Amino acid sequence: MLRVEDLHIAYGPVRAVDGVSFEVPKGSITAVLGANGAGKTSLLRTLSGLVRAKAGKILLDDFDIGGLAVERIVRLGMAHVPEGRGVIGELTVEENLRLGGLWRKHNGREGLSEVYELFPRIAERRSRAASTLSGGERQMLVVGRALMARPRLLLLDEPSLGLAPQVASQIMRMLRELTDRTGLTVLLVEQNARAALSVADRGLVLSLGRLVADDDPATLAADDQLRHAYLGF
Repeated sequence: MLRVEDLHIAYGPVRAVDGVSFEVPKGSITAVLGANGAGKTSLLRTLSGLVRAKAGKILLDDFDIGGLAVERIVRLGMAHVPEGRGVIGELTVEENLRLGGLWRKHNGREGLSEVYELFPRIAERRSRAASTLSGGERQMLVVGRALMARPRLLLLDEPSLGLAPQVASQIMRMLRELTDRTGLTVLLVEQNARAALSVADRGLVLSLGRLVADDDPATLAADDQLRHAYLGF
């Protein structure tokens, strides 16, 4: 579904991503791993159109999306959930969800029933202010809001950041179930390498902007040198 070819991202003289190439198969979870400063967030921001690449190609279903406006990329089927679980606390859960589908028909209501089916806890709190939700519930809300755009490819940046281990595991299981149930494709940036590899079909490891490994989760987890040097477990 997604193919990245020789991607270069720079902020002035600083190279954030340096010649990275990889593919993300349809209906899979691909984890992007690495230490802070490896270029993971810059990669997602460039794929979703928030940052312009210096060079390289980004192909969504063989269509070059490099340089397109963010809203055009969303309409082509990509949604991006940035780090931070940003919700509008003064709005209700349902109002936050509807923001994700405003560009669609029915005043942003199309898709609500599917999101509530996926996240029953969010359905129970639909009339509450988003500010009253726990960290895990907010993460479900921002994922649900992204799904309201009916994406085929979901980019997730650090969904377990700041969550208790048990809640983080729940979020990871939810992503796996979501992919298996709907056929959604997920590109997951995650600091918790062990958790990400437990649900991923493929793992990419970045270091200082370069791709140093691209393999199945079992192979990456079995490589002691790779684990200690880049994955932190």
